[in-house]
Amino acid sequence: MIVWIIVIILAVLILSIIGVYNSLITRRNEAKNSWAQIDVQLKRRNDLIPNLVETVKGYAKHEKEVLENVTQARNMMVDARSHNNPKEISEASNSLSGALKSLFAVSENYPDLKANQNFLMLQEELAGTENKISYARQHYNDMVMMLNNKIEMFPSNMIAGMFNFAKMDLFETSEKERENVKVSF
Repeated sequence: MIVWIIVIILAVLILSIIGVYNSLITRRNEAKNSWAQIDVQLKRRNDLIPNLVETVKGYAKHEKEVLENVTQARNMMVDARSHNNPKEISEASNSLSGALKSLFAVSENYPDLKANQNFLMLQEELAGTENKISYARQHYNDMVMMLNNKIEMFPSNMIAGMFNFAKMDLFETSEKERENVKVSF
């Protein structure tokens, strides 16, 4: 009788460990998948930028610095994506977003450019992509938070420690983007 009780307790313990381990794997894979979705949208944005820059070049020949900043920020983004480091990609992505904002601000000075169908289409595609990136970042952070919670909470933290599960970094906004926007008339 005691042998059966011990066997049942061990079976329950083993099944519990397997369940916790599998839930940790699920959370980690969900976070990785969410990261891949961000990466897809960042690539989409990077692919659109050269076409946008070329369209603007034709109209804004003396806005060379803005165009160079966009190109440089895009190159930083491509480089950061090759390292697959969320913090580095986050910083490069924020830099690229700022450069694109400058580009769109410059376009306001060129009525012909603002009326160009190709430019309007690219601008709309980029705006849609930025929205998708924002949503993908939010989803990624939600998945990472759930994984990190699971890694830190008892009793799953014991299983996570035994199998070397590591917390993942959240996709964060840069200090520059947190600053208040200054509007003056």
